[in-house]
Formats: sequence, C-alpha cells, structure tokens
Amino acid sequence: MSRIACGVVAGPLYLVVGYAQAFTREGFDLSRHPFSMLSLGSLGWIQIANFVVSGALFVIAATGMARHTKWGARLIGLMGVGMILGGVFVADPGLGFPAGAPDGPPASMSWHGALHAAAFGIAMIGWIGACFVFARRLGGWLAVVSGLTGVLLMVPMAFLGNPGGTVLLYAVATAGWIWTSLVSLRLNRPAFSS
Repeated sequence: MSRIACGVVAGPLYLVVGYAQAFTREGFDLSRHPFSMLSLGSLGWIQIANFVVSGALFVIAATGMARHTKWGARLIGLMGVGMILGGVFVADPGLGFPAGAPDGPPASMSWHGALHAAAFGIAMIGWIGACFVFARRLGGWLAVVSGLTGVLLMVPMAFLGNPGGTVLLYAVATAGWIWTSLVSLRLNRPAFSS
C-alpha cells in the first residue's frame, strides 16, 4: 500500500468509528454533541484512538503527496497533526455528556479543553487550505469539488454553538472526509502526472 493510500482510508475510518459510537454510546446526541465529546467517559479511549490513528494516516499520506504538491501535502499533514493533538488533549464534558456532566456548556475551559479547541483550529486551517490548494492543482470536476468543499468547511464555523450548528458540522465534515479520500485516490493513481 502506498503512503498516499493512507489518505484514502483515513476519512472513512474516522467516520465509521465516529458514527458507530454516536449511535451506540448512551446519552450521545448527534444534534448536540460533536465527535470530540466521544473522547470522554469510560469508552473515550476509542475516540481518542480514532483521532490519533486517523491523524497519523493523514500525516503518512501527506509524505506521499509531497511529490505532487508541497503545499497541499503540508496542509494535509497539518490537518493530521491537528487530529492527533485533538486526540491527545480531550474536550471538556458538557451538554449532558457523558452522564452526570452539566446540561449546558462547560462553565470554564480546562487547559486540555483549550488545547483541544486549538487542535481543532489547526486541523481546520490545514483542511480548508488543502481544499483550495488542490482546487488549483487538480483539473476537471475534482478541482471544482475541492473549491466547493473548502468553502463548505468554513460555513459551520459561523454556526457552532447555535441550534443546528452541530448537525451542519456533521454534514459538511462528512463531505470533507469523502473529499480527502477522493483526492488521495486521485493522487494515488499511477497515471496522475506530477
């Protein structure tokens, strides 16, 4: 398996593990809770591993992408590093998850919650930036999809914390993970010229 192929696998892996937990963890509500909150509680290690493994796969993929585009590779690598850090530094409990957590947002942010939020920002900067780099680098329909994905990934940031913002984040992020797989698949083809 080539290093770029790790990028084909990383997004679907993250989604399957995340959604499987979302539908099976007691008290988790996709309309209120981001995947980050799955890192909490006795089964939190599953989501922590999901962040770290998926992020590492993106970092490995980035090393293979560098022969096609240095900036695209750097930004995918940055996204992967942000994901790894998001797993190492867990979010704060709140919004009623896990069981026993306050029903509202955390009253104050812990140091690890603050670092988790910073890791999210790092990952998003890398991910959105990569979309625009690949929009310029790739041709045809995938260039258009890359640009649209970059724009779409920016939209939920304005709605986080508002009703429906989390659902919007899931919809857009799912499209973004599919995009990462498509780009990785395209770059992994032997026929793709550098």
